[in-house]
Amino acid sequence: MVTYRSPREWERMRDAGRVVARILASVRDVAEPGVALAELDAVAARVLKECGATSPFLHYKPAWAPMPYPANICVSVNDVVVHGIPGAAPLRDGDLVTVDAGATVGGYCGDAAISFMVGAADEGGLRLIEVTRAALEQGIAAAVPGNRIGDVAAAIEGTARAAGFGIADGSGGHGIGTEMHEDPSVPNKGRA
Repeated sequence: MVTYRSPREWERMRDAGRVVARILASVRDVAEPGVALAELDAVAARVLKECGATSPFLHYKPAWAPMPYPANICVSVNDVVVHGIPGAAPLRDGDLVTVDAGATVGGYCGDAAISFMVGAADEGGLRLIEVTRAALEQGIAAAVPGNRIGDVAAAIEGTARAAGFGIADGSGGHGIGTEMHEDPSVPNKGRA
């Protein structure tokens, strides 16, 4: 069930979102060839501390997970689709990187991700980022009164498939509030 939020709660969620935006910008600023993925996580930890926030990812353990998540952010490189754990591996020239960050501020969460190329960008990586952004925008455009979650999912999937891309099974978005994952679940595949 989707929880109705008051204007005050929306503002608290925006505060958390602003911290997430700062994390993503700070991580992107230092992401260059040779930088270890763990250093990106350390940058996120510093921003969280400076902002008086915590990471909803760190020690997060859904029922299906064998162990808690060990980092402040998720860093997925190249073929890692989602939720990559930042370790000692260094970034390399031409890597396609997705950083997923979250922040909890005053009991409310923010969560967002960005994708970018490190160093020399290749056309395939740039095209994937472009189509992914377009799919997101089409999904947002479909989120209007009278439409259903399936309409949003179909807009996302249709944009990706029209550009020659597929959709990873089980991928999608979600609501957010006082918990990192709230209703509604918004799949990236669906029928209008």
